[in-house]
Amino acid sequence: MKMMRRTCVGLALLALPQAAMAAADAGAAKAILMRSVAFRTVEGAGEVPKLAAYYADVLKAAGFADGDIVITPMGETATLAATIKGSNAALKPMVMIGHMDVVAADRADWTRDPFVPVEENGYIFGRGSEDNKYDVAMMVATLAQLKQEGWKPRRTVILLLSGDEETAMVTTKALAAKYKDAELVLNGDGGGGLLNDEGKPVLYQLQAGEKTYADFEIGFTDPGGHSSAPTPGNPIYRLARAIDRIAAYQFAPMRNELTQASLALSADRMGGEIGEAMRAYAKNGDAAAAALLSTRPEFVGQVRTTCVATMAQAGHALNALPQSAKVSVNCRIFPGVPIDAVKAELVKVIADPDATVTTLGDPLASDASPLRADVMKAVRAAVLARSPGVTVMPGMSAGATDSLYFRALGVPSYGVSSLFMQAQDGFAHGLNERVPVAGIPASLAQWDMVVRALAK
Repeated sequence: MKMMRRTCVGLALLALPQAAMAAADAGAAKAILMRSVAFRTVEGAGEVPKLAAYYADVLKAAGFADGDIVITPMGETATLAATIKGSNAALKPMVMIGHMDVVAADRADWTRDPFVPVEENGYIFGRGSEDNKYDVAMMVATLAQLKQEGWKPRRTVILLLSGDEETAMVTTKALAAKYKDAELVLNGDGGGGLLNDEGKPVLYQLQAGEKTYADFEIGFTDPGGHSSAPTPGNPIYRLARAIDRIAAYQFAPMRNELTQASLALSADRMGGEIGEAMRAYAKNGDAAAAALLSTRPEFVGQVRTTCVATMAQAGHALNALPQSAKVSVNCRIFPGVPIDAVKAELVKVIADPDATVTTLGDPLASDASPLRADVMKAVRAAVLARSPGVTVMPGMSAGATDSLYFRALGVPSYGVSSLFMQAQDGFAHGLNERVPVAGIPASLAQWDMVVRALAK
């Protein structure tokens, strides 16, 4: 039986000499990642400014001037901006983004302390190791190396790190507003590569669009009364009918440049009936193909807007007619479709004139980014350099990242994570989150190639 290698790294050991961190080799990048995980950057802990200060120290050790780095406190969190100035001031800057905050983690639920980074059997364990501290560490290490070697790009390069991507995204909104004139955004919190069961790279997806996230609350009311005298306006019955209608309803199939390209490239890989459906839908929007793809949970989101009931509340006593009932409906809206248009469609589907439909919060819609030839070329070249023969395709994600606010302001944004993982190793937001150590050298090379190519 193979002996398990286990190394618990404390804060003192992680505080490597600054010169070693600035070297940006695989060992230094790993140290930056592990030190990052040790910061408990959950909402309310006040640790994000400390992590930002740590990244600033790494960058300054590599030659960044104090004026090139700006940490902006925002309540208990913060943002970081680090700039390598380009030689051509007429060129709009290229922005690299990621986030420093992580979702909460309960020590009692984890096998290991989520905020004591551990290297074990080829993985680094810890909350945020995947989402999003891996690629943030790779970006910091890459820019430190570029600065140290005296790299002079034509286009200014700016690293922006937000502090509440996992919650309110107030810092994200502020960064997008300040840097809305950027030429493009490269997001380390989107896209990425897939390893097969043998650990070999087989697929890389460049994220160029996100479905809009929106929650609606559908409410029903009635005067109520004694349960011995039922009335036809019972809110629970009306709620049940509405839920059934939503469950049976499908929004119209939709395509864009992004989904056509990704489905066409996936068709041969999938093969069989599903592969043929992908090919047919990508080519001409075939309705039967869309219907077939919609029967598969992993593909329905690529074909149309989806809305699903997620929470329900009703009644106030066991022996009384309910006076109210409500259901929360979560929608993932196809890029480019207005939120109000989906709300109006839900009203028609429910078909209850006395029901109320309320948009929760202040959701933001954005369209997909164009598949720019320069971006596709740079990313494809970098991925193929590390993994020859891998399929590189554009993709659309169902969840929101910091790219949302930049796309909404018209800044083309692309998820270009350097992380390659097996599907079964994805534990972001879950227990025992981890990332493979072996990919760090290739990740650094990928970021280096992409940044140099797009900022030259």
